[in-house]
Amino acid sequence: MWDINHNLNSWELNLSLVEITTLNIKCVVCAGCLFVSDCMEKAEKVCWPYFDPEYENLSQRINPPRVCIDNITCSDSTLVKVDSVNRPGILLEVVQVLTDLDLTILKAYISSDGGWFMDVFHVTDQQGNKIKDKKTMEYIEKALGPKGNNVSTEGKAMWGKRVGVHSVGDYTVIELIGTDRPGLLSEITAVLANLHCNVAAAEVWTHNMRVACVVYVNDESTHHAVDDPTRISAMEEHLKNILRGHGDDGKEIRTSISVGSAHADRRLHQMMFADRDYESSEDLEEYGISPFKPVVTIERCEEKGYSVVNIRCKDRPKLLFDIVCTLTDMQYVVFHASITSDVPYAVQEYFVRRMDGCTLDGEDERRRVIKCLEAAILRRVSEGISLELCSRDRVGLLSDVTRVLRENGLSVMRAGVTTIGEQAMNVFYVRDASGNALDMKTIEALRDEIDHTMMVNVKRVPAAAVKASDDGGRAKTSFFLGGLFERFLA
Repeated sequence: MWDINHNLNSWELNLSLVEITTLNIKCVVCAGCLFVSDCMEKAEKVCWPYFDPEYENLSQRINPPRVCIDNITCSDSTLVKVDSVNRPGILLEVVQVLTDLDLTILKAYISSDGGWFMDVFHVTDQQGNKIKDKKTMEYIEKALGPKGNNVSTEGKAMWGKRVGVHSVGDYTVIELIGTDRPGLLSEITAVLANLHCNVAAAEVWTHNMRVACVVYVNDESTHHAVDDPTRISAMEEHLKNILRGHGDDGKEIRTSISVGSAHADRRLHQMMFADRDYESSEDLEEYGISPFKPVVTIERCEEKGYSVVNIRCKDRPKLLFDIVCTLTDMQYVVFHASITSDVPYAVQEYFVRRMDGCTLDGEDERRRVIKCLEAAILRRVSEGISLELCSRDRVGLLSDVTRVLRENGLSVMRAGVTTIGEQAMNVFYVRDASGNALDMKTIEALRDEIDHTMMVNVKRVPAAAVKASDDGGRAKTSFFLGGLFERFLA
């Protein structure tokens, strides 16, 4: 070790050299502060007190997360077991990984008390089969294991259809929220097409007469993100005019354009929560889903000092993610939870506290949490007709498809747009302008008008009465584009 005497701001410090290379000091430490220099001749530059960046992850390095994928214990599902040191947001991260892979979570047992996180998830693929794909299993182990933070962007499957095919890449992210109306999505996509932007991916939700969407676009000629300030400003102004419509209803609109990436479903929940869509008193019976209106109750567990949130509602894909996401965004911590499915319902129980360790004691607070959870569940509920479209991607494709929907008097309740390589895969949940289900005549007209090179699959989403299927009684209410995509490629 070397000793260096240096006068710094009239302070006499005896500095001990920890590591030095030729003409380069990497780390010089004195009592309580770090001294860093590029070379011996520039020894006047000083940083703030040194904190080892590895210290925050020390507990994880000592006790790295353990992930076990078990296909033996249960006959009808794969068990994903996760043991880890507990930390804020870990439950949402785990559920998000499983949900992004389009896995169905049949049951879950969650415990994160005492500084340790132990979860067991019973999962299947979209066809109800065990997880046998090695690529999927390896991804789960990497994403939830010790090297989870190092999983590449391509491997993270941002848009949640398949592993390794959804790199967010070089895109501009557009976030919009405003008042919903028939034809709005068509107008938005037409504006983007006119501004020479290609829509690579998008997610659109509507709830309580409000619409929120996250759209990924790039330049149609360079295929790079749109980062020119003048062009972005023009794009934002055009989109604001579209959201305002022909009149001002007094409700707020928001637009945000940035270069980067975001988890679409997470952002949509955050956007609609910030927009207070849960405060609307819209009658649920208008949508024909009153028999499946979520039943949410909150009780107090005096014994352990928890608030117990009980939820019973119609089961569907991504339900667990939507609820955990909302509780996390509202700053509540889940200590224990039990998730089960009693076809066609899901029954979920959460033992929670606020971030400060307190329970939900006030009546106003409990009422607000109930409303927010109901809204989180209903945002993704869609009934009527789903149109699944698969085609070779091209600039303006989404604009053309949404124009056909608008010209046939259809309203888009929810939409998912994905691009895989050169293929575009789109799903639209639609109904007529009056909120009624479509008749076969309208459906046949749509088939005739939509590009004949596009493969179209029409599904009637189950209404209030859900019939149990033959395979164990599980209701098939979700869409899965894998089969359609494979038929298209064939």
